Amino acid sequence: MIKTKSGISSIRTVGAFLKGRACSDTLFHVLNRAFDHPLKPEERAAMPFAGGIMQHGYQCGMIWGATLAAGAQAYRLLGSGPQAETKAIISAQRLVESFRARNNHINCLEITDIDKSSSTMQMITYFLIKGGSIGCLRMAARYAPEAFGEINSALSDKHIQAPSSPVSCAAILAQKMGASDMHTVMAAGFAGGIGLCGGACGALGSAIWIIGMNSSKERDGKIDFKNPSATDAIDRFMKCTDFQFECSEIVGRRFENIDDHAGYLREGGCSEIIEVLATK
Repeated sequence: MIKTKSGISSIRTVGAFLKGRACSDTLFHVLNRAFDHPLKPEERAAMPFAGGIMQHGYQCGMIWGATLAAGAQAYRLLGSGPQAETKAIISAQRLVESFRARNNHINCLEITDIDKSSSTMQMITYFLIKGGSIGCLRMAARYAPEAFGEINSALSDKHIQAPSSPVSCAAILAQKMGASDMHTVMAAGFAGGIGLCGGACGALGSAIWIIGMNSSKERDGKIDFKNPSATDAIDRFMKCTDFQFECSEIVGRRFENIDDHAGYLREGGCSEIIEVLATK
């Protein structure tokens, strides 16, 4: 059933942020609540997307979190398989463009001017002197209801032709890491750097999220932003890609559409990266 009213208020989004959530799991959480399906372990595991994948400065964590929520709803409506993965990718495309239209950029570094290489003084200047935390909080409050609308709009479109499997690099990676059918569809929207936008690799994002869920089980629900397994996955990924982080740089282009991406995967594209990331 497609939800027609978000039930997302600025107060609810701000409240989630103030309870110690990061931007990524804040969006994931409030969207899941709007769809009446909270996913606590999955939400916690999305925290490392804050700062653009473990503070590397790539796509804003809000986009990663919203994309996971879209995939979860696609799975509820369509189950597993190419149709659900296709809808998850289309939802992600709309989420990326909606975020870009509102904020002019999609990368955390371009919005905040800080990443993991920034000095302590740069961090203090942004978050305390310039009020960066308030800015991110306001962005989340405004983006959440828009994201809900974009997800509903994408999932309401019944005239979508899905390609045959494989559809998403991120979904392939999730399957290889032993993820459930639901988690596989949830990760599908990360394809091509989230919604085929060419940003930081979606397969890498999928790996970090799944590692987070697995680690959370072992650590009684606690999430480590410097998780050694996630850091190791990034190191393996960087060596495999000649130290390129973004999909468009790795592939040499942006994918025109879902069929283009699916065809690339069928021809063995990114298979080495997927195998490297799936290695434990």
